[in-house]
Amino acid sequence: MASVGEAKPARPQDNITEAHVKAALTADKGSEADLVSWSVKDFTNKGDNYATIVTSVSVKFSLAGQERTTSYVAKLNPMRAAGLGISELSVIVFQKEAEFFQEILPLLNAELTVRGLPGLRVAKWFHTSLEKDKEMIFLEDLRSREFKMFDRKKGMDVAHATLVLQELARLHAASLLVKATAPEQDLADRFTYVKVEWINFSEHAKKIFNDMFAGALAGGEEMLHDIEGYKVAEQWLAKHKNNCANLFQSQLVRSPKFDVICHGDCWNNNVLFRYNEEGDPVEVMLVDLQMSRVASPATDLNYLLFTSLHGKDRKANWQDFLSSYYDTFRGVMEAGGGDVPFTLEELHQEARDKMEYGLLFATMSASMMLGEADESPDLINMKPEDIPKMTEDGRQNTIRMMKNSPLFRSRFLALFDDLIERGATRA
Repeated sequence: MASVGEAKPARPQDNITEAHVKAALTADKGSEADLVSWSVKDFTNKGDNYATIVTSVSVKFSLAGQERTTSYVAKLNPMRAAGLGISELSVIVFQKEAEFFQEILPLLNAELTVRGLPGLRVAKWFHTSLEKDKEMIFLEDLRSREFKMFDRKKGMDVAHATLVLQELARLHAASLLVKATAPEQDLADRFTYVKVEWINFSEHAKKIFNDMFAGALAGGEEMLHDIEGYKVAEQWLAKHKNNCANLFQSQLVRSPKFDVICHGDCWNNNVLFRYNEEGDPVEVMLVDLQMSRVASPATDLNYLLFTSLHGKDRKANWQDFLSSYYDTFRGVMEAGGGDVPFTLEELHQEARDKMEYGLLFATMSASMMLGEADESPDLINMKPEDIPKMTEDGRQNTIRMMKNSPLFRSRFLALFDDLIERGATRA
């Protein structure tokens, strides 16, 4: 059985104690369940963990005279090196996700279920500990229900993307039903952490954010310089490569018409799918609600469609994607007796206005999506002195993959098609 000694833990997994496991087991199986043994079972690969460590805990327990087994996913504070300047991030992501599961989700599901609609498709929550520097959350292990991640190198097809968009629509619309229960109060003010953004804390936090993006954008700018037809894209990368935080914040400026509770980090790695016998996706689960915020739904839509699809699929199906999202959103609102605050045409315009939000994150994440796991930056174990190298590695990886990977080159260039078309229209 795993245990924690008096010495400082060698890794975040060592912070898990029997008390944590018992608390999760009781919440899951009831007070009659007796813990027999437990062990930590890591299952993620390098490049899968960014803001937190994700592992699993295998449990043996007895209930009604029978010995049984179960498993939980545990999200842990990564115990980043001192002096990195982003210790706030490690705390905020747990505060935000704990608030979502314990306070926001019950309200959202209450508004859905009272109207005969299914609750939101997210993992069950069992236990949270917010002990300083040892924060952790225990959740349902969705692998037991045969949910799995889609291969991020392939790029989502219409079927996968549509399932995600429809679930985002249900999340967004449900938040407006909650809003309607206290219409005089700002939705964000009803909760403590949903309105907190880590990079707003200090100029140093903004610098760290900029450094994380700068390498990929600089590499892209360098490569696009010699590619005909991408002058607008090159200029966009040059403009934002050293001030990504400003672009990020400008895209999150709120407009009452479009205020909803957003996932905030909805891309390929943060959704899981269940498939039928024919291999078709039939259900999606949203995971990692650690960046939830009140913002425009277009930020979630662009984040997903730019980071997780190839440009040709995004462009060919853009109208259908937004229509599918809107139909689901409208269905929830009508079931709740509420008016849809924006038209489909207004949603299209809002998506265009927030396009740069998706473009920013897609540009930064393209090499991680399409590269090998051992090439991904180690954001969990990063030290202050590693930041310049991380930035330079991001630049070189983008240049190298543009030269050597036809898949990366095609997908990276396709990111900028809409930007180029918009620039041409404005010219």
